[in-house]
Amino acid sequence: MATLYLVRHGQASFGADNYDQLSDLGQRQCLQLGRHFAAKGLKFDAALTGTHQRHRQTLEGICAGAQTALEASRWPALNQYDSDAVIAAVHPEPLARPTTPEHCSHHFRLLRLGLTQWMLGKTQPQGMPAWRVFQQAVVDVLTHIRQSDAQQVLLVSSSGPIACAIGHVLATPPEASVELGLRLRNSSVTEFTFSAKRQMLQTYNTLSHLDTREFDGWISFI
Repeated sequence: MATLYLVRHGQASFGADNYDQLSDLGQRQCLQLGRHFAAKGLKFDAALTGTHQRHRQTLEGICAGAQTALEASRWPALNQYDSDAVIAAVHPEPLARPTTPEHCSHHFRLLRLGLTQWMLGKTQPQGMPAWRVFQQAVVDVLTHIRQSDAQQVLLVSSSGPIACAIGHVLATPPEASVELGLRLRNSSVTEFTFSAKRQMLQTYNTLSHLDTREFDGWISFI
């Protein structure tokens, strides 16, 4: 069986003018993940990323940590949904920038509601595809990987597409897919084993590369 490693990007810049930029912590997370892959002797036959800057920076950090180079194909289907549009579909009034714990909690309550409504087809966020179109684009990426000859594949994306992929493989209802996405930690690794006909979930949301006291305080969600 071949293995697909789905990596959520390192910590980005939540609350800043430009979210699509790894923070200093995010860069360190990705470097350490690369070192971890190298220590395991893991070598990838293929790599795929979304087109966001944080995806590219995550792959660069992994490669730097592993002291290797990877040419990745870029797939817009692996880009994150527009969280502002998702929230606006259920809460049209402007939100304060999420710079306090209270504002962050409010933001994620609305995001959870907005994602669920979008997946159920009850809202259509402006500028975004319908959920089934978003989902099918992610499934098409999985099909491409499954039909390739690669045995070890690295995929760098965001919480939305990764949760969508997990939800597809496990056939979870929308509410469960939302929770799967919101619990994904930065630089976490989710593994699928796959054959030409199917994919199977092997691990979910692991942080083996940060699993020592040396990295206390390195775990993040946004």
